[in-house]
Amino acid sequence: MPGQNEGADAHHPGVRHEDPRPRRLPPPALHAALADLRQAPLDDGAPHCPACSAPLTGGTPHPAADGGANGRRPVTEGDDRQLAALRASESRLRAAFCDAGIGMALIDPEDRIIEVNPAFAALTGRTVDELVGTHIHEITDPEGMPRRLYRALVHGEHDRIRVEKQLKHRAGRTVWSKLTVSLIRDAEGDPLYTLALVEDITEQRRLGDRLEYQALHDPLTRLPNRTSFFERLDAACLTPDRATGAADGPAAGSGVTTMAADGTEGPRVGVCYLDLDGFAAINEALGHHIGDQLLIAVATRLRRGFSSHGTRLVARMGGDEFAVLVTDSQGSDQLTDLAARILDVLERPFDVAGHRLVVTASVGVVERPVRETTPTDLVKDADATLYWSKADGRARWTLYDPDRGAHQLTRQLLATALRPALERGEFTIEYQPLVGLADGAVHGAEALVRWRHPRYGTLSPDRFIPLAEESGAIVPLGKWVLEESCRQARRWLTEFPETETFVSVNLAARQIWDSDVVADVAEALDRTGLPARLLQLEITESALLGPGGRPLQALQALADMGVRIAIDDFGTGYSNLAYLSRLPVHVLKLDGTFIEGFRDPAPAGGGAVGRPELPELRSRRSDADEQIVGAMVQLAHTLGLTVTAEGIESAAQAERLRLTGCDTAQGWYFARPGEAELVAAILRDGREDRGGRAGREG
Repeated sequence: MPGQNEGADAHHPGVRHEDPRPRRLPPPALHAALADLRQAPLDDGAPHCPACSAPLTGGTPHPAADGGANGRRPVTEGDDRQLAALRASESRLRAAFCDAGIGMALIDPEDRIIEVNPAFAALTGRTVDELVGTHIHEITDPEGMPRRLYRALVHGEHDRIRVEKQLKHRAGRTVWSKLTVSLIRDAEGDPLYTLALVEDITEQRRLGDRLEYQALHDPLTRLPNRTSFFERLDAACLTPDRATGAADGPAAGSGVTTMAADGTEGPRVGVCYLDLDGFAAINEALGHHIGDQLLIAVATRLRRGFSSHGTRLVARMGGDEFAVLVTDSQGSDQLTDLAARILDVLERPFDVAGHRLVVTASVGVVERPVRETTPTDLVKDADATLYWSKADGRARWTLYDPDRGAHQLTRQLLATALRPALERGEFTIEYQPLVGLADGAVHGAEALVRWRHPRYGTLSPDRFIPLAEESGAIVPLGKWVLEESCRQARRWLTEFPETETFVSVNLAARQIWDSDVVADVAEALDRTGLPARLLQLEITESALLGPGGRPLQALQALADMGVRIAIDDFGTGYSNLAYLSRLPVHVLKLDGTFIEGFRDPAPAGGGAVGRPELPELRSRRSDADEQIVGAMVQLAHTLGLTVTAEGIESAAQAERLRLTGCDTAQGWYFARPGEAELVAAILRDGREDRGGRAGREG
């Protein structure tokens, strides 16, 4: 509101100020003030009397405007009409001023109220008579109006300003108002008075405050919501260079450390991002209304225990996810200690609607200098770290690891690129021979897919097959591998018809569930012309013996076609040996862990550092493995199955397996996986050996 103005008398030379309470304006002055409010001349620009500012019609002089008798001239009938019109106009304007629904106040240069209407008085809980002569600062907040703007107004630089301002009600409450202050000038155009128009906007402000609160707070828990969290985080990450529009600092994990001007890393920020373990099960078992009450109870504990004005913010991010933002972090130790205390607080039972509920939480922790991150990167890494906690066993906290983050990023990039890579032909197949232990001949070869990635080089199946199964890309990839492998086996058959070398292709469980694998196999055999007996499909034990009957039905149909079925990694899954007699299976492939005991005895003291393994212990374990493998081989032969061993690395292993009765084996001892020509070369060598023996025998 108006401030004290210097030189007020300069606008009113000769005015006396002995009386601190200003007199009410004479009719012409109020007339002029209200005319300014109406924003139009009183008489459309008609000339006014220089003595009293009354409007003149047709240039008729006003009484006392000339030097008649005693300095006055006779009053004419026209003068009476003009005075009557002036009084009527003033009466109308005063009625409008008094009866207006919007508050109005005329203020003198010393910031005292000269005229005020009842609407203005009602806004402040006072009467009109009480307000006249009152200093305006007694009923307004002196800091509410920018002094620079008001100073420019009273000096004539502006004619009008608008602000929102608080008025002081007599009852002690605050009234929010929209204030328009206009400047009233004298006949020479110099500033004279200010006219304030006041509109009560308290309800609008309250509504705005409620809407703002609702926009920034979760309606269930009353905690700040995700939007509020990001606003605080943005403010915490606003470094001077970013505030001036400079580019963001290096992302976390880039290996680049930026320093503040004083040589330090500057302020730090941290986030504990948490998710309740098993909350979905509570919702399903007890209902969403119980779940909502549990969330309210969790939010209450977090707010009471970890919220701190200005430095810590507890927010609900959505669902059963919460976050604790620390804007004055002192290091990762502080954040991990905070995460541990969060777990302790939440592990205490909750009493909700007659139910005693025990929940745990998984917490992802990220902490770093502000200059090394952005709000988006910080929350992204915190979210990833939260899911690491869940993957690692839940009910724990995990600190962000840049190396693990890079690995996760690589996984995501690979998962996204799988299908386009198949279309671009980036996959290839290598083959590892399956050798008969009795005759040393190659009986078949396992097809192993490789990804020739343009950035990461050649990737083995363990790098991308799990991703393909998660994303569903295993279906088109598996179909391509199946057809290419069958086509290669047909080439071997054409060149070496006497060997009938089969090809063994891995079959993912999702290929059975998400596609018609029987139709896919039939189509591949038909296109390539490969006999069904020369195709072997490998499926893991857990996928084969899992719940549901669809895998068994599909495998039975494939077996009826003449395709060989092998259980891969046998011994690592259900190991339901009695079930084998009812399965359409031809081959058991023993997991490589069973073959470790067949390795050559290690030198004495060759165990772990500080814990030398006794030779007799190694011998007993080797004997036990040999007995287990021998029993499995005998059982398989009793059921009419053949046995293949994986991971053979030495001649001694191969010989000991042969003595157990194992049928075929594969491993680096025989050959590493390679191009199809590797298998063809071995087959040619075998043909030459057989031809040489036949010639010598002849």
